[in-house]
Amino acid sequence: MNHVNLHKFIEPNGLFWTFFCYTIPKWIDMQGNRFELNVGGVPYSVNVTPFEFNTETRFRVSYNGGDEHIFTWDSSLGRLAPIDDDSAIMPDDLEVAIAERLQSGRY
Repeated sequence: MNHVNLHKFIEPNGLFWTFFCYTIPKWIDMQGNRFELNVGGVPYSVNVTPFEFNTETRFRVSYNGGDEHIFTWDSSLGRLAPIDDDSAIMPDDLEVAIAERLQSGRY
């Protein structure tokens, strides 16, 4: 590939640019993220991975290396909430703090 063809490959309207701008950010967005929360004086290390389900973004959430919980929009609560069977063991104040963080987009 000579320099002319290489330039066309990486220029803003070339194949590379299209791939980078539309594929890579989406791939990065769907990767897991980790953040720290301090709720009621208790530190939590939270891992979040967004995923698509029926055109809706849901979140796989685990904290302090524990079980994974699925957060999705709960219209009766007016916020994101866990929907899995084991979510009852999650402290209520932690659930609210995680939901607020996810809804703010800072995950």
